[in-house]
Amino acid sequence: MTQSNATATEERLWTYDAVRVGQAGPSTQVTLSAEHIAEYAACAQNPDPRYLMPSPQQAGGRMMAMPTMALTYAPLLRDEIAEANGLVAQERSTTARRQTPFAKCEIRWYRPVYAGETLTGNRRVYQKYERRGSKFVTFRVSAFDEAGAVVASYDYTCIFEYSAGQRSVPELSDGTPAAADASAIPDAAQFLTWEQAHVGTPLPRTLAVGESTENILRKNAQRLAGRPSESNIHTDEEFARQNIFGGAVNAGPATMSYVDRFLGLNFPPEALYNGGNLVMRAITPFRAGDVVTFSGEVTGSGGNLYGQRKVQCRIRGTNQRDELVCLSDATVTVG
Repeated sequence: MTQSNATATEERLWTYDAVRVGQAGPSTQVTLSAEHIAEYAACAQNPDPRYLMPSPQQAGGRMMAMPTMALTYAPLLRDEIAEANGLVAQERSTTARRQTPFAKCEIRWYRPVYAGETLTGNRRVYQKYERRGSKFVTFRVSAFDEAGAVVASYDYTCIFEYSAGQRSVPELSDGTPAAADASAIPDAAQFLTWEQAHVGTPLPRTLAVGESTENILRKNAQRLAGRPSESNIHTDEEFARQNIFGGAVNAGPATMSYVDRFLGLNFPPEALYNGGNLVMRAITPFRAGDVVTFSGEVTGSGGNLYGQRKVQCRIRGTNQRDELVCLSDATVTVG
């Protein structure tokens, strides 16, 4: 037995080989407040007045959450899944600590979520697979309302073993960042309409988002359930340098919140909430000092069995070095 295998056995690390489909973590309950919703929007750098305190009166006086807040009110909590199965997550190891970072995530929505609701989150291992020498684990998390109806669910894929070696860290001076669109808010007159939804049509608005160390730390601190994680590849530069990205990066869910904000400039919020879905794949790390510009185009459209008009679109996030940071596909309801 090698020394690394002996260490894993002694500490019972939750390595790829120890992962089993169906392993589940504890359920969580979160009562969502307007303050939670406003803080999530602030971390998403979203100045949309609907998410600010005090909120304009809507939906019977209730404040609506951004769609991607599903990742916060029903968080993944892979550390707790490992612990519930008698294992130690690699991020919590005292002898062989390493990160199992975000690879991609797909979220599905069934209705809007509002302040005052109590939401139950369930989480389990959904699948594990190998691709091009790397090893991945996908978790399924579902959020339920007080009546037991699902409001959102997502499949979150982590990299458990990476075959390509460590990424190089670019110089901060590389590329010329675009100016971040800090004040961009939705304008209903600019939303894409059903009549405009032809394949190849660009989405009406783009969005440039700048990342900072301060915002990465603020996002990491917003935790509504589970134990805090004060040292990870987002907050601990020394630890991050030992992992695959070679330095600190933002979190995949943070980038998804920026894609959410981008979609909110091109469609009303119910476009995602009424049976929409969003899948985002991380391609290149999004680091403090980067500015990523999001743009999109229509890739398909058509009705469904319920008479809804569905539009598919692809969203690209590109940084100042012209690197593809993330690639997303969304299905939204229009009209």
